[in-house]
Amino acid sequence: MREPTQILVHPVVSEKTYALMERHTYVFVVDEAATKIDVRNAVEQAFNVKVSKVNTLRRRGKATRSLRTGVRGARPDTKRAIVTLRSGDSINLFES
Repeated sequence: MREPTQILVHPVVSEKTYALMERHTYVFVVDEAATKIDVRNAVEQAFNVKVSKVNTLRRRGKATRSLRTGVRGARPDTKRAIVTLRSGDSINLFES
């Protein structure tokens, strides 16, 4: 089994995810090859919590273009995991 740091790339920080945190739901960018079971085990190992549900989604990278040179490119594709914890469990993502 891989290490949790190899599966969980980083948490997603936005207004929408802050609202989800109140309902014990957290969003992480995960490795492209990670399965739901891998994500569940990584979160449980890394944060010592119990996971009740994991949803995953793939986001295509947006097409980009340089205004100065006109060169076309794309942002990288990402895979996200929406992790719901059991009631009473929480993750302190921003502890100092």
